Amino acid sequence: MSSLLKKESAVKHKPAFEPILAWFEANRPLPKSELNFLSPYQLIVAVILSAQCTDKRVNQTTPALYARFPDVASLAAATAEEVYPLIKSVSYPNSKAAHLVAMAQKVMQEFGGEIPREIDALMTLPGVGRKTANVVTSVLYDEPVIAVDTHVFRVAHRLGLSDGKTPYAVECDLEAGIPEALRAKSHHWLILHGRYICTARNPKCGECGLAPYCRYYAQSR
Repeated sequence: MSSLLKKESAVKHKPAFEPILAWFEANRPLPKSELNFLSPYQLIVAVILSAQCTDKRVNQTTPALYARFPDVASLAAATAEEVYPLIKSVSYPNSKAAHLVAMAQKVMQEFGGEIPREIDALMTLPGVGRKTANVVTSVLYDEPVIAVDTHVFRVAHRLGLSDGKTPYAVECDLEAGIPEALRAKSHHWLILHGRYICTARNPKCGECGLAPYCRYYAQSR
């Protein structure tokens, strides 16, 4: 877990964590990341590439990248110019190519070639912010943290689970309301729900099983 102290919850009402989590548990019992990966190295690369980019696009991009640079050492020995053609179809390929190479170099130089497990250590790597660090530790090691991306941020607000103004404030609210044992699952529950049901435009409220507990749905009726 990160050494950063959690701030006080931003929620000003009593959110319906219990029935919402129960619904997810009953209806989406085995959620998982939609990014394809076979190792910690592949996961951190995929998550860095996924910033402001779809998982589908990342999954189309990474096979050639992993074939050319199969491990941290080979990526650390590369240049951004060598990486760029392999990832040019993702968003911001120039900066991501530079971040990937710099990330791999730092892993080799400071972490013995092993992707670190601790959030604070992960956040020292180029291209790795708090969300990416939380994804890596949650997916790989079931750490009880919630990674807040645009989907999680939106769904948490619509369901009334958080009123936080920043991703970190939403993270604090969610971790305050979700038991540790369910946090790794909840990360995927909220992302997938936002991706396919509670979409940014035209959310599918009519087919959403969470409508009875949803603040957004109640206010829009």
